[in-house]
Amino acid sequence: QVQLVESGGGLVQPGGSLTLSCAGSRVIFSQFTMGWYRETPGKQRELVAQIAGDGTTNYADSVKGRFAISMDNAKNTIYLQMNSLKPEDTALYYCARRPNCPGYRCDDSGEYDSWGQGTQVTVSS
Repeated sequence: QVQLVESGGGLVQPGGSLTLSCAGSRVIFSQFTMGWYRETPGKQRELVAQIAGDGTTNYADSVKGRFAISMDNAKNTIYLQMNSLKPEDTALYYCARRPNCPGYRCDDSGEYDSWGQGTQVTVSS
């Protein structure tokens, strides 16, 4: 059974930075597309960033230029570097796995078949 475990969330001031990690077990990330989603009460879950098995990336317009997703195959870990954080970035962040889809924005959450438990990010002064 695939396990995804997120970490790195916390409280940060506007303009600050955080790096989220997603460690996987019983999964080889390079064979899949991995995504970072975020969710806030009353809003639809949003795909923030994705990275395909070949390393190609895709970002939501709201985070382009501020967030960066990366993959460390040796550590079987996905990262989300978040810079210039804004209060509207406050959410519960999840990593998730889906069949590989390089070259496309694959934002149908129903296609992601494994999810972590989430890590809370709060941006507030």
